[in-house]
Amino acid sequence: MDTTVITVRTGDRPVVRDITGEAERFVSGRGDGLLHVFVPHATAGVAIIETGAGSDEDLLTAINELLPAEDKWRHRHGSRGHGRDHVLPAWIPPYASLPVLDGRIQLGTWQSICLVDPNGDNPSRQVRLSFLAG
Repeated sequence: MDTTVITVRTGDRPVVRDITGEAERFVSGRGDGLLHVFVPHATAGVAIIETGAGSDEDLLTAINELLPAEDKWRHRHGSRGHGRDHVLPAWIPPYASLPVLDGRIQLGTWQSICLVDPNGDNPSRQVRLSFLAG
């Protein structure tokens, strides 16, 4: 297995950040295998979704509706409603595994690999990319 860690700037507000380009560069020329994307954070996840046509904003809206940033959460450190950020990985897991054929990630036409970070308390995140050759 080969692995690397990239740093992704997420800023101070909830964000869906497309990291497909970084993942494609990592697997380029590696042949067949599996790409595993892992976010080692308790308040972020990895989603395979369409971006740029409003779906990324729709996802943030859905998170806010499903897990509102209110003071109802028992986990109460950090910014208002931060407890919901710790519940997010139960719905958007902190990992994804994708097939790679001939050094290319086998995503669908409109699919992108995205870091989902609702936690504005941390302005940057680490993402581990791992390649397991076939």
